[in-house]
Amino acid sequence: MRRGLVSVLIFAAFVAVFTLSRHHTTTPITSPTSVTTTTTSTTTSSASSSTSTTAVRTTCRGADFRGTFNQGQGAAGTIYASVTLTMTGPGPCELKGFPILTLQDAKGAVLAVREVQIGSSTGPVQFQVARANQAPMTVALHKGSTTTFSFAYSDVPPGPAACESATTMNVQLTPANTTIPITPQYPITPCNDGTMWVSPFY
Repeated sequence: MRRGLVSVLIFAAFVAVFTLSRHHTTTPITSPTSVTTTTTSTTTSSASSSTSTTAVRTTCRGADFRGTFNQGQGAAGTIYASVTLTMTGPGPCELKGFPILTLQDAKGAVLAVREVQIGSSTGPVQFQVARANQAPMTVALHKGSTTTFSFAYSDVPPGPAACESATTMNVQLTPANTTIPITPQYPITPCNDGTMWVSPFY
């Protein structure tokens, strides 16, 4: 009898344990997953190549110009005039300084010229254009642009000798450069051994 009671109790305990095990749920503990997103930023440096084309200026050549004689006026025996040079070549070029002048008569003979360069406001003559009385400056020229120089001379002979009479003026920009022939409206008649006062290019 006693043995049977023990058996019943053991069976009851077994049933209880089994029942509890069926209704108890174990939630597993999981570590939170940290997702690290790596963003790769790629910066593309685009080198912008800007090509600046700068035309190289060279010394001007006489062959690239045509000249125009600008008749001036006279005052107290001094004749004033000017010459304008127009660039017909492709260019560009630079010019600085004084023209080199030679004169020819109607037969083509070269006449004597004593050129006196006027590069300040204290010269023996004063030109009407203010820039003609200043020191030489660099003149940048391109096709179609112009530059001018002024000149003056006395047409009053100092003695019985006749003054020269030139029908052509040749303008040379620099030594050993080609010349630009100019035909004046009236003959150029510089006295005093062909003395001519000349301004820089402006």
